[in-house]
Amino acid sequence: MAAGHRLVLTGASGGLGHAFADALAAHSRAMVLAGRDGERLDALKTRLAARHSGLVTVTIAGDLTDASVRERVREAAASLPGGVDLLINAAGINDFHDFTQQAGASIDRLLDVNLLVPIQLTQLLLPLLKAAPRAQVINIGSIFGYLGYPGFAVYCATKFGLRGFSQALRRELSDTTLRVRYFAPRAVRTALTTPAIAAMNRELKTAEDAPERVARALVDFIARDTWDRKIGLPEKLYVLLNRLAPSINDIAIRGQLGVIRRQLGTQATTLDFEERKRG
Repeated sequence: MAAGHRLVLTGASGGLGHAFADALAAHSRAMVLAGRDGERLDALKTRLAARHSGLVTVTIAGDLTDASVRERVREAAASLPGGVDLLINAAGINDFHDFTQQAGASIDRLLDVNLLVPIQLTQLLLPLLKAAPRAQVINIGSIFGYLGYPGFAVYCATKFGLRGFSQALRRELSDTTLRVRYFAPRAVRTALTTPAIAAMNRELKTAEDAPERVARALVDFIARDTWDRKIGLPEKLYVLLNRLAPSINDIAIRGQLGVIRRQLGTQATTLDFEERKRG
């Protein structure tokens, strides 16, 4: 990846966001790091400053569902020397839940954070990004943006939606120098992976990646030309089967329902669900 990016990264106070910031810092001149945990952002800024002399780092602490926080991100991006040429929408939450019992507050929050915020922030930053000679928007999705899975109905809806938004906007802007792309990790060992999800993954032998591995893959993806990237060989196969012969996945996943439902039963059900956040 060419050095010198001037980027905005959301979700930077979460585990995956931290890994993204660490990996991208060596390839950047300036970074706006947005997240909900101000203390973690400050610690990240201090660490990056110690490791990367001359790197300009601006932190924005707050909830991006708040329009005023998004405006602070826009102002910070506009103030970067040379403007901004890379937006990475990485903030996200999860709620592993039986859909019939899922709280309305959980559904609303998932839709707001995972889908509405990336759309709103992208629209807000588009004038700045289009002013750069070349720029990218990278939306951090999921394999579950290609493959519907029990216990994640609303989460899947947000990631399918984010992929559709990315593809449509990519085509809408295809006569410009701004590219819109979709990056899809599989399971990652972060706070998004609750004990119930981790237990299910172990029982089903589902691979989980370290955040650092995903971050290295993102750096590689940024330097390439493909519009999307899926992580994991078996996961790529499942996605292909889901497109060409979905009944095969239907049968396989139905065979996993006993394990899935058992772990769903260990998940606490509360109206004020606990957000398992990236940042």
